[in-house]
Amino acid sequence: MDIGLFGQYLANGVMLGTMYALVAVGFTLFFGVLDVIKFSHGDVLMLGSFTGFTVYIGLLSLGIENPWVMIAAILLVSIITTAALGAIIARYLVLPLKSAPPLNILLITLMLGTAIREAVRLFYPDGSNPKAFPALLPTASVDLGGFALRADSVILVAAGITVIIGLNLVINRTRLGLAIRAVAQDEETAKIMGINYTMIVLVTFAIGSGAAAFAGIMNGLYYNEVNFGMGLLLGLIGFCAAIIGGLGNIYGAILGGFLFAGLQTIGAVALPFASAYKDVFAFGVVIALMAWKPTGLIAERSSDRV
Repeated sequence: MDIGLFGQYLANGVMLGTMYALVAVGFTLFFGVLDVIKFSHGDVLMLGSFTGFTVYIGLLSLGIENPWVMIAAILLVSIITTAALGAIIARYLVLPLKSAPPLNILLITLMLGTAIREAVRLFYPDGSNPKAFPALLPTASVDLGGFALRADSVILVAAGITVIIGLNLVINRTRLGLAIRAVAQDEETAKIMGINYTMIVLVTFAIGSGAAAFAGIMNGLYYNEVNFGMGLLLGLIGFCAAIIGGLGNIYGAILGGFLFAGLQTIGAVALPFASAYKDVFAFGVVIALMAWKPTGLIAERSSDRV
């Protein structure tokens, strides 16, 4: 393989790993504070992407065409919308079922995801067809020994990694993060210490959902397309990344996201028919890893969750 093709695969892997890590962090946060799996997470991501696309259409109708203004508005509205939706889901669907069997929450969030997906397909204008997401980032490239490194890829990866680092700092270096970790470690003790349990749960779900919206906008800007079914695969991959990394551990979620992207890249490079089997290869390796190490690569410790 020539260096140019290898560089392209590497760049794609880093991009995918960043997106997967952002989705996986959401699953880890939800599980950390409430021990629940929110299977509507991928469809919330999709809704954030369509919200961003709608903002773009609205800005065009207002005559606003500055790409940086558009990107800022798209991100702001999408993240706020999905963060609010995440908090609403936590408040009215997840918290009321807190004492119910875990299967109940799994099923209700799975059904909610289907409802969101079908609502977009049926009620969004021409929602059943893919939408051409705008290419708002610079497309200039630098030739690195036969590999053209595009400016938009660098910007997206840098932004995604910045968000991941920011989330890590919030969880581990702020009073809010301390409260989230306290609730994750021992709910009753956290309440006794004066922590507003309900508010922390709502904020945590908002943060995880907002991170998913950011990943969805990244996906749209990179592939220049969004569709109503995109959350299915991204949500499943994000969940697998969180599991293989160690569900309940934010570092494990990040590791799992990049590991899954690396497996897809290896599958695309090494297997016959390239990308046709990359997902099969990645999921197959993840199954083997889960059978070998069921607790994940970074096992959760009861004294250090989230």
